[in-house]
Amino acid sequence: MSEEILINVNPTETRVAVVENGMLQEVSLERKSHVGYIGNIYKGTVSRVLPGMQAAFIDIGLERTAFLHASDIFRVEREQSPEELPPEPPITSLVRAGDEVVVQVIKDPLGTKGARLTTNLSIPSRFLVLLPESETIAVSLRIEDEEERKRLQDLLGTMRQHKGEHGYIVRTNAENVNEFVLSADMSYLAKIWESITELKNSCQPGECIYEDLSLPVRALRDHMHEKVDRVRIDSKEEYDRLVDFSGKFLPEWTQRIECYTADRPIFDLYGIEDEIDHALHRKTLLKSGGHLVIDQTEAMTTIDVNTGSYVGHRTLEETIYKTNLEAVQALARQLRLRNLGGIIIIDFIDMHNEEHKRQVMRALERALERDHAKTNVCEISALGLVEMTRKRTTESLGHLMCEPCPVCSGRGELKSADTVLLEVFREIMRSSRQFEANRLLVVASPAVVDKILDDQSTTVAELEEVIGKSIRFQREEQYTQEQFDVVLL
Repeated sequence: MSEEILINVNPTETRVAVVENGMLQEVSLERKSHVGYIGNIYKGTVSRVLPGMQAAFIDIGLERTAFLHASDIFRVEREQSPEELPPEPPITSLVRAGDEVVVQVIKDPLGTKGARLTTNLSIPSRFLVLLPESETIAVSLRIEDEEERKRLQDLLGTMRQHKGEHGYIVRTNAENVNEFVLSADMSYLAKIWESITELKNSCQPGECIYEDLSLPVRALRDHMHEKVDRVRIDSKEEYDRLVDFSGKFLPEWTQRIECYTADRPIFDLYGIEDEIDHALHRKTLLKSGGHLVIDQTEAMTTIDVNTGSYVGHRTLEETIYKTNLEAVQALARQLRLRNLGGIIIIDFIDMHNEEHKRQVMRALERALERDHAKTNVCEISALGLVEMTRKRTTESLGHLMCEPCPVCSGRGELKSADTVLLEVFREIMRSSRQFEANRLLVVASPAVVDKILDDQSTTVAELEEVIGKSIRFQREEQYTQEQFDVVLL
């Protein structure tokens, strides 16, 4: 499997695309009007404490106050089992209104919610994550080889004795790296922490103490591995920054970074612009003729699998099984591409064969292994649904790029012309009883006015007789189908 990272930079937006075998898998974007805050460290002020929620609201200088839960203040060492955990102390014993606290953003503001914070700071580098003033030495679960896990843990334990008293998490990228590389990462993190320590004592509340790397550099830090053939970027300025960063921390990958100078836009390669556009639609087509219907709501995301035009070649059960297997690969990709998070419900086509159910679930688990976000999948329920969660830290692609429709207010549907004309008639009755007037003027969309005059002229005549007033209708091209006004003349 070959991978490529494409980076598109313009004055107002930066986009990163991860392509595997010529197919887009992930998109990250950062706009000047919508900057991400994850990983940033701030000095904040406690503006309000909510004992009933075990939480506090912190002013860190953003538009909305941020949210800090007691569980994100009370440090839990990663080696502790649930049985060993002490009880969570009340929030009122941890912070009070007016206190100054140093906090880190772990979730960007989502919708109407402010950012989610923690006081348990962590600083990531290429191979390690620094946990200041912690005793934790942990290894990423994605490193599955037990001998390698033990080697890394022992190595970090020995190095920690000579390089301070902080804790560390070994990232997946550190698999099979040597002591020299890890030592360089430790030194880099030590310098970062030293600068943070100096700033947090001198800066004012609401100021940013530490800002995470820019999106292109983060992409290089987090996505670069031996299967990435090359990184192409269409900005000479950002290319120089990437080469500089790589020269310091990833010298073995520097030759794989290229400055893209062709006339054809970089995101036209592999049809990335089209793929992004398709990812904003509800329906995703499968090659067999089936399709997925993906609906994102406030509470959860639902994914419905349908056979569509696929009729199969053998039995119905075999057709359903093959459609579900194909859907597994597509939906795993769509989760990454659309950056869907939180609770996700998958409605596979009902299968009666238990072996088919097991195979589909195993295929789903394997497909999710390539996902960088943490996922947790439950078995197929009695209703034939699969419940899963995917860690959500930033807004989904749809929420970043779209806004609710001003016509339907995000419902996705409009009231029919029949429904609106009945509302018009009710408003005419109400207005005629409440106000004195000789005539009434109804201003509505052309579709509604035409419907009234063509299909309801008899009803209008009867209504004029009942209320004792004449009624005129006027088309207004600027009105949506649901809009209308009844005016007294």
